[in-house]
Amino acid sequence: MAAAQRMVVVGGDAAGMSAASRARRLRKPGELEITAFERGHFSSYSACGIPYWLGGDVEGPDALIARSPQEHRERGIDLRMRTEVTELDVAGQRVRSRDLESGTEAWHGYDHLVLATGARPVRPPLEGIDARGVHGVQTLDDGQALLDGPAGSSGRRAVVIGAGYIGVEMAEALTRRGHEVTVIERAEEPMSTLDADMGALVRDAMCGMGIEVVTRTEVTALRTGPDGAVTAVVTEGKEYPADVVVLGLGVRPETSLAEAAGLPLGESGGLLTDLAMRVRGHENIWAGGDCVEVWDLVAGRSRHIALGTHANKHGQVIGANIGGGYATFPGVVGTAVSKVCDLEIARTGLLEAQAAAAGLRFVAVTAESTSRAGYYPGARPMTVKMLAERGTGRLLGVQIVGREGAGKRVDVAAVALTARMTVEQMTALDLGYAPPFSPVWDPVLVAARKAAAAVRAAGG
Repeated sequence: MAAAQRMVVVGGDAAGMSAASRARRLRKPGELEITAFERGHFSSYSACGIPYWLGGDVEGPDALIARSPQEHRERGIDLRMRTEVTELDVAGQRVRSRDLESGTEAWHGYDHLVLATGARPVRPPLEGIDARGVHGVQTLDDGQALLDGPAGSSGRRAVVIGAGYIGVEMAEALTRRGHEVTVIERAEEPMSTLDADMGALVRDAMCGMGIEVVTRTEVTALRTGPDGAVTAVVTEGKEYPADVVVLGLGVRPETSLAEAAGLPLGESGGLLTDLAMRVRGHENIWAGGDCVEVWDLVAGRSRHIALGTHANKHGQVIGANIGGGYATFPGVVGTAVSKVCDLEIARTGLLEAQAAAAGLRFVAVTAESTSRAGYYPGARPMTVKMLAERGTGRLLGVQIVGREGAGKRVDVAAVALTARMTVEQMTALDLGYAPPFSPVWDPVLVAARKAAAAVRAAGG
């Protein structure tokens, strides 16, 4: 009988454990031995749920865990917690691990290596950035650290640096916990994943919720007290008192191990893979989740987009391939949805700057509509922005800002982008209608009609 192949997984969250679980279902323990390493205290959890745990919407951290380490072990996966992989020996097909509790180190050989090392919060090299009370929000350990500090009790002064998805979600969570919240963003408007005109709608809504939003402002330092805890966030013109600071500056791929081993990285620092999620140039090394770059189907280039939906799909693809099947991940269109209090924020495809950078000529339109028939109780306003390619009319991107019922409408646009539909074709989509759910013309189709007219008016 042939010896079992060895699968080693670095990272015990979405991509890594999805890959391990799928491979285990396809291959018997006698055919494939699976060892996974996770340096944190939790496995297979929803990092996207951390702001809602901190805001009190869900219980945590247990409610955010899909499968515990013990459950993975019962399914034939040797998951070693609080164990960090410190070195990759690609030529020797082995990894070095270190037990964070005992300090014990060991080498482990592999036939298949899966890198699912995730991403790390951006921490700019500012004075005081490592002070007590300054938090990134990437893991359940990060969330627990926040609750164990000043953020866990109400009435504190909280400053969020950065107004991307994590920034605005954490601003809501801290507001709901009874804190006085200031958000500082260096861009023109919050949510740089939207065009500035749509970001302005988010800023107005946040201000209406009692959140102070400071834009076009660069943080220069963080003040600390005699005890080493943060006391203020310093900008060029002002200081903002702070008992707790949350970094919402985005994330970067955690690929330090891969870089040291000479594996190929893209412009963002993410690992480069083929459609099967195999690291380019390495037959038996795979990568998925927030540590990789993905192919943007609209822009026609690779990008780093950190989302749990992608990570789980990557893991399924990797596990299927290691398990003896064949699967691919063709790419993404850049769909994301979020909220701050009752404001829903969604986008898919390209922003104006991204379309211009891709060399595309386009028209952009904005349409105002409502979530339901205007006469039906509870109808809420909604703004839809749509980009279409000049000449062809191909849909390039959609952004939506509104109240209840706005966010998930972006899925229609995501499907249209994937199918490479024109805005003219979109106007004929047979979408569901009833007054409690939509006007006769759904807001996305209102925008598509307006975009189609703009394409005709612009000519070639």
